[in-house]
Amino acid sequence: MIHVCSLSKVEETVTKTGAERLLSLLAAGTEVMRPASITRENHLHLVMHDIAVAQEGMTMPGEEHVLNLLDFARHWDRSRPLVVHCYAGISRSTASAYIIAAALAPKRDEAELAETLRRLSPTATPNPRLIAIADTLLDRRGRMIEAIQAIGRGADAFEGTPFELKI
Repeated sequence: MIHVCSLSKVEETVTKTGAERLLSLLAAGTEVMRPASITRENHLHLVMHDIAVAQEGMTMPGEEHVLNLLDFARHWDRSRPLVVHCYAGISRSTASAYIIAAALAPKRDEAELAETLRRLSPTATPNPRLIAIADTLLDRRGRMIEAIQAIGRGADAFEGTPFELKI
């Protein structure tokens, strides 16, 4: 099970779910306190901004980020949950949860997975840059991109409501 939340809900979500792995997607300088129950080797912190096109002074999500994310996900034994978060729990984290689910269930239909994401999180607005990179790396031939475009932008919110995504 993948649990998605905002930075402010990390401790609560990890405690509530009994998660043993944590994926943090935050801009440089944004502090994250790793919960005591998560070992250092079970925490991946990827530094990037929530942007889709290059902007001066900002770190755009790149192939290396997605490769690290995929490697981290593939080493997850799934015996206990994985928590994925970004600052708001709306864009980088929802994109990452979608990418992980697609990678670990390669026969799962991209559109069905995107529709499930929308149903679980009305605010989800997956980062299109992360999705595009993953689509290429996972050889999905544009289907991930199209599926995420089809669900459109999520409802406006300062912070997404935590949710869980089954693989």
